Amino acid sequence: MNDIVTAYLKTWNATDPAERKALLGDHWTPEASYTDPMADVTGHDAISGVIGAVHTQFPGFVFSLVSGPDSHHNQARFQWGLGPAGEQPPIVGFDVLATDADGRIRSVHGFLDQVPG
Repeated sequence: MNDIVTAYLKTWNATDPAERKALLGDHWTPEASYTDPMADVTGHDAISGVIGAVHTQFPGFVFSLVSGPDSHHNQARFQWGLGPAGEQPPIVGFDVLATDADGRIRSVHGFLDQVPG
């Protein structure tokens, strides 16, 4: 599951829409869903739109692994940070992803642990 979490973070760090589309195609099922406190979307185009909106809101910020992953069966949980590269991230969240039988992401449930005031 470490590899899929790495691919997940790489997808979230892809600022180029074409690169993001390729990563979604390689590592996410076509009907993948993503749900967090601010989004509830399904499919590659919608997920890419959410990721693009984050990059618009936080230009230059990158996602990094803070802790984990902890996994069993076809699911993994991990904590991530969003902030300037090499610095303490001001935004921290916790995601749980589930994969299909082929190891592709089919669903993500995200939570925000730390958000600046």
